[in-house]
Amino acid sequence: MSKANGFQVRDARPSDLNVVVDFNFRLAQETEGKTLDRAVLAKGVGLALAEPDRLRYWVAESSTDGVVIGQAAISREWTDWRFGWLWWLQSVYVAQEYRGSGVFRSIYEHIRELARNANDVIGLRLYVEHENDAAQATYQRLGMKPGGYHVFEELWPDRITAHRD
Repeated sequence: MSKANGFQVRDARPSDLNVVVDFNFRLAQETEGKTLDRAVLAKGVGLALAEPDRLRYWVAESSTDGVVIGQAAISREWTDWRFGWLWWLQSVYVAQEYRGSGVFRSIYEHIRELARNANDVIGLRLYVEHENDAAQATYQRLGMKPGGYHVFEELWPDRITAHRD
């Protein structure tokens, strides 16, 4: 756990489920104009919080009242080209009233320090919406650079809804 600027960064716990679901719901609306299915989202977040090897979350909470004010997660990708793990930042969100106060910087620096201390992690990556200029500027201020890749995908919505039960 690290402390800075009136908040602290810690590993997320199963008891953070509701706030992480809410932050992810808001994130999808704000950045992509998408409305996620909260039931599916709650199952996905719940499984991640129970099994951090799937997706590991950290949260920033206010030092005064313990309210969670920001979050980020990482998933891992093995790169045979570079013989190491890439940690992909995901689900980055800071509550609107705390933006610009260093919350994400503290989360990022916490995750970066953990990654640098793990000998088999060779870097951090993330993807960001093309139009999300504010996020891109934030990431660049932290020392990240565009990776030179475009993301392509093929999603199967019928499989997403099939996991509701």
